Amino acid sequence: MIGYPLSHTFSPSYFAEKFKQEGIEDAEYQAYSIQDAEMFLGLITADHVGFNVTIPHKEAVIPLLTSLSDEASQIGAVNTILVQGDELIGYNSDVYGFRQSLERWAGSALADRALILGSGGASKAVQYVMSQLGIAYQIVSRKADYLQYSELTPAIIDSHRLIINTTPLGMSPQVDSCPPIPYEYLGSSHQLYDLVYNPEKTLFLQRGEAAGAMIKNGHDMLILQAEKSWSIWNQTEGEY
Repeated sequence: MIGYPLSHTFSPSYFAEKFKQEGIEDAEYQAYSIQDAEMFLGLITADHVGFNVTIPHKEAVIPLLTSLSDEASQIGAVNTILVQGDELIGYNSDVYGFRQSLERWAGSALADRALILGSGGASKAVQYVMSQLGIAYQIVSRKADYLQYSELTPAIIDSHRLIINTTPLGMSPQVDSCPPIPYEYLGSSHQLYDLVYNPEKTLFLQRGEAAGAMIKNGHDMLILQAEKSWSIWNQTEGEY
C-alpha cells in the first residue's frame, strides 16, 4: 500500500489474516508511507504482485502506470495496481466496495439526491457510483468551481438527504475535526455515510446521529474493496 500518512490504515493486519486463512506463508502486505507518488516506482521489486493506493495518491499515481481498466479510466482515480512483469495496470475497487456497502445499508430507502463532501480520488469513485444508481448529486469542496461549505443552505440540506464524506477529516489521529456542514439542519430523514473507518464513529457521524440521521462508516467498504483487490491480484475474475 502507498499513501500518506498511513497511521490510520487497517489493511496490513487485514491482509496478514487473509494470508493466514488462505494458507499462504511466503507473502507480506507492506504499507509504504510516501509523500510523493513518484517515489512509488522506486519501491517496485520483482516480488511485488500489486499495490493498494490511498490518500493522497489515487489520482497522482495514474501517469506512472502502463494502463488502466476501463472503469478506472472513466473514474480518473486508482486504488489498486496489478504488477504483471513490466506492466503496471490500474483499477478502482472502491467503486465495488462503496456501492455494495451503500446498497446493503440503505436498501430501498436510499435517498435520491446526495451531497458529496470532497473532490479528490475517493470522491470520484463515489460520483461514479451515484451516476450508476441514478442519484443526482452536488460536490461540496473548498476548491474553486464547486459548491462551497458556506453556501449550504437549509433548502440544500433538506433536498439532499444522502451526505457522503470522502475527505480525511475526522480520520485518526485527527479525530476532533469534521466537514463544516450545518449539522443543525439535519434530521431523521438524512443518511450520513463516512468513508473513514478509523475511528469507528467520526465526529461527522456523531453529529449526524445526534440529529437523528442514519449513519454508516467505511468499514464494510474497506473489506469489500479489499476482497475485490485480492481478486484482481490473483486474477480470479474475468472482469474487474
